[in-house]
Amino acid sequence: MRDYLLGSIIFVLSAYALLHPWVGILGWTWLSIMNPHAYSWQLSSMPVAASIAGATLLGVLLTRDRRQFFVTRETTVLMLFMLWMCITLPFSFYFDQSFEMWKRVMKIDLMVLVAMVVLHSKKHITWLAWILAASIGFFGIKGGLFTLATGGTYRVWGPSGTYIGGNNEVALAIVMIIPLMRFLQLTTESVWAKRGLMLGMLLCAAAALGSQSRGALLAIVAMAGVLWWRSHKKASGFVFLLVVGAVLLSFMPDSWWSRMGTITEYEADTSATGRINAWWMAWNLAKANLFGGGFMVYMPDLFARYAPNPTAVHAAHSIYFMVLGEHGFIGLFLFLLLWVFVWRSAGRLRIQGQQFPQTQWLSHLGAMCQVSLAGYAVGGAFLSLSYYDLPYNMLVLVVLGCRWMDGKEWVREAQEAQVKQEAEVTKSAKAGIA
Repeated sequence: MRDYLLGSIIFVLSAYALLHPWVGILGWTWLSIMNPHAYSWQLSSMPVAASIAGATLLGVLLTRDRRQFFVTRETTVLMLFMLWMCITLPFSFYFDQSFEMWKRVMKIDLMVLVAMVVLHSKKHITWLAWILAASIGFFGIKGGLFTLATGGTYRVWGPSGTYIGGNNEVALAIVMIIPLMRFLQLTTESVWAKRGLMLGMLLCAAAALGSQSRGALLAIVAMAGVLWWRSHKKASGFVFLLVVGAVLLSFMPDSWWSRMGTITEYEADTSATGRINAWWMAWNLAKANLFGGGFMVYMPDLFARYAPNPTAVHAAHSIYFMVLGEHGFIGLFLFLLLWVFVWRSAGRLRIQGQQFPQTQWLSHLGAMCQVSLAGYAVGGAFLSLSYYDLPYNMLVLVVLGCRWMDGKEWVREAQEAQVKQEAEVTKSAKAGIA
């Protein structure tokens, strides 16, 4: 039954994507971020995301829907990063394994570029935000309820076989989506939606803590710091964050406190020392190889050659050292430059969006995207999510928001709404005469 229901939804989305590619992009985002087919029986092994992606690309070529692509510093750096990954691929130490990961990353980045071609209106941007919030919020709300019901005794895990299957990875994704929920809460008019989003944010915070991820805890602290610093009411904001934090932490068992206490005692933690050893391996490998080692470098023979401790084979668990080891210093430079530009553009939205009533929602979007990126920058330092879709979808939101604001799109959308309304009035009048 689950397969039939999900299969029907995917079929409808694919068919509609042929007529309206922007619907296909939203469907692709839902499948790639949430991976609902991972919970089915037959569809879990079928290329369902590829079906929507193919229909969307055909729709872009065949339909007359508005398409707009313009070169920005973010899109330029993203394409340069994609090009550099294509250049480094032939120099991979393990080409066959790297090629599989390369295909996966290229698909994600290609659809990110397509999203910036077919999405353009305020409705599109808002819908994309809702899709992202709902897709990750599902795991956050479910995990939050689980944490509260079990007193935090068991860890929260993500869907197996996906980017966020581990407790650390799903925790960071949940943490990053909380600011996006806050953006939706600030911009929606429904009182019940506002209340539901508030409850969702609290449960997501509980789920992130319940994952027992130390990286997620640091990300939460970083995001809370940015929110507090930006707040106009710092005293009341500090009290609110303190109370919420105290309530959530009161549910955590002694095992959680013991694990979090190892943050300052990393020398005695084998997991932490293993990561540091992997970081040195990535650094040494990048120094010796201009093009890095490819997508699969966490192998015993490479650790024997480049790591301080050749027997401690461990994944880097860091977005920075992961890119460094896989694509060298040039790849790391492009990766960092990309997110610096996204941060600055989000800051421009936050400031310039306050100038007009029509762009106030963009000010909220820019501010909350910056908060989310702060969590990614801090939490990602300890997690392997360099190529995960969610941050790149934040990039899409920021770029589209800047384009909407710079082009004064609210004027055009108001004119289109008026023309549509007049057409409906004329049609109704003719129907009445007939």
